[in-house]
Amino acid sequence: MTLAEKVKQAGVVGAGGGGFPAHIKLAAKADTVIANGAECEPLLHKDAAVMEHFSAQVVQGMLLSMEAVGAKKGVVGIKAKNKAAVEAMQAACEGAAVRVQLLGDYYPAGDEYDLVYAVTGKLIPPAALPVDVGCVVHNVETLLNIAAAAEGWPVLEKTLTIAGAVNHPVTVTVPIGTTFREIIETTGGLATNDPVLCLGGLMMGETTDNLDTPVTKTSTGVVVLPRKHHIIERKLKPAKVQAKIGKSACDQCRYCTEYCPRFLLGYDVQPHAVMRRLAFTSTGVEFWNQLASLCCSCGLCTLFACPEELYPKEACDNSKAEMRKANLKWTGKMEVKPHGMREGRRVPIKSLMRKLHIEQYDAQAHLERIDFKPKRVLVALKQNAGASNVSLVKANEPVCAGQQIGEIPERGLGAIIHAPFAGVVESVTDKHIILNRA
Repeated sequence: MTLAEKVKQAGVVGAGGGGFPAHIKLAAKADTVIANGAECEPLLHKDAAVMEHFSAQVVQGMLLSMEAVGAKKGVVGIKAKNKAAVEAMQAACEGAAVRVQLLGDYYPAGDEYDLVYAVTGKLIPPAALPVDVGCVVHNVETLLNIAAAAEGWPVLEKTLTIAGAVNHPVTVTVPIGTTFREIIETTGGLATNDPVLCLGGLMMGETTDNLDTPVTKTSTGVVVLPRKHHIIERKLKPAKVQAKIGKSACDQCRYCTEYCPRFLLGYDVQPHAVMRRLAFTSTGVEFWNQLASLCCSCGLCTLFACPEELYPKEACDNSKAEMRKANLKWTGKMEVKPHGMREGRRVPIKSLMRKLHIEQYDAQAHLERIDFKPKRVLVALKQNAGASNVSLVKANEPVCAGQQIGEIPERGLGAIIHAPFAGVVESVTDKHIILNRA
């Protein structure tokens, strides 16, 4: 069985939030494998923790990936500020064809286009993938899971950070399907009476007040903030209200575009121009949408750059959704040349945290080995890019730890799911397999 086949059977996906099935990348050919340990979401520290405590396994996953794709070079991208992780990875890389690339403490250093350019000097063509310039990029925790998959272990756990308005910021490893409520209660509880969760971080994460949301393979952490926090108030505004505000107030100052990391890298992303379309009905929609097509949804335009606190990122997200619905592809310029002011316009994490008003929550959130044994989990049928799983089990059926409980439709892109522990299926819904511990 090839590594790609083992990884597919183990259900490994991109653990940094994207959730792309890892076996697809391992079936490619490339000259360089890059481990993405940049981790630029404020307050989240799970990648640094993984590299600090599991460096040997991360490098093993890297070497296996390099062999699978035929790569001669391996590079681990880490922010220089994460000194313990840097030292651990440098020690683990000794004697291997893998080196550590130190990155600055700016946002969004973890964007694939930015990381590939920082590591190799190559610019990914517009609307293309890293493999188109000979690179395969994996999150560091994905590499940890690839190493485990090579030994026959499926993905049953997830490492993530609990941060923000909690009594004990911490990074922990928990079974897939554990609810955020249980994790927060077990690690010290909430420090606010009216919590809202930013799953995956403040910049690119999902905002919800449902504490019973379960952990998935792509969960990187949660930032808890009070409902009255200014950023939460902004995020909770309905989409129609966001668009109405933008339509009436955008004065085309261009700050959103001038700070856009993709624009500064040389791609034709123009959030300020996309905002213009809010004032139109259908005239020119395809043109405006094109200028959002290469947006990476980092959120800098909305949460940092805009002096009027409008929503250019959300306008770009809507434009990209319309393009996908209409099956429209990128037709703009293909030439890419980094902006001369790119280095000077990078946004330091400290500056971003001040803008977000979250400095009071800044904590290291070190990894702690807590033996989580939830009695009940909600295993999501969709935990990856592509298709949802189809359940292989039904209510009242006993399952073993590590047993495959879902499958991807034939020829579908996806990753299978497994039971995180032995138990009995309580029920199967359209979204979850609910499992009670035996």
